[in-house]
Amino acid sequence: MHCPSHFREERLEILHGLIRAHPLATLVTSGSGGLMANLVPFSLHAGGEHGTLRAHLGWSNRQVEALREGAAVLVIFQGPESYVSPAWYASKAEHGKVVPTWNFTMVQVRGKARVIDDPAWIRTQLEELTGNHENAREHPWTVADAPAAFTTALIGGLAGIEIPIEAIEGKYKLSQNRTPADRMGVIEGMRAEGTAAAMIGLMDEARC
Repeated sequence: MHCPSHFREERLEILHGLIRAHPLATLVTSGSGGLMANLVPFSLHAGGEHGTLRAHLGWSNRQVEALREGAAVLVIFQGPESYVSPAWYASKAEHGKVVPTWNFTMVQVRGKARVIDDPAWIRTQLEELTGNHENAREHPWTVADAPAAFTTALIGGLAGIEIPIEAIEGKYKLSQNRTPADRMGVIEGMRAEGTAAAMIGLMDEARC
């Protein structure tokens, strides 16, 4: 990933935070069947130097075969993003040498996946993934709410995926390469449009 030093984020707790907040990621493989990519929801677990990702795919998904072949994987998590208008920069009035851009946050993970054919493991992964998104609800849905026979048949069609993270890197492009006046102009412009609350929060933190 191209990442100038002023956009690089290396704090593991920040990178893990983005993964947990935005778990639907692009799983990319390059195997004998060619380059493939799928959106997959992941759960993050402790283990190893950088953590471990777990997920599941249908056995009918051709990407499973690439994973079984031992193909290296790239998993891309994208966080808050927002268009940046050059009209927001204070420097526009000074010299006019400004162009549109995009602010964004992302984490890339690399490793090799283990394909798991174990119904108990897959059920646990489904329960953990579901719990991550349901537990805060007033009436959370659980895997046990579905008929047992239905759940058993569903699990039989799934392959478990576990990826020990070998490398992890983050890119947080938050106008760090602009002057303080330009950064404040971007924040004020986003506030005025009222469409980028998450990005404004990240930019405010970056100024601290």
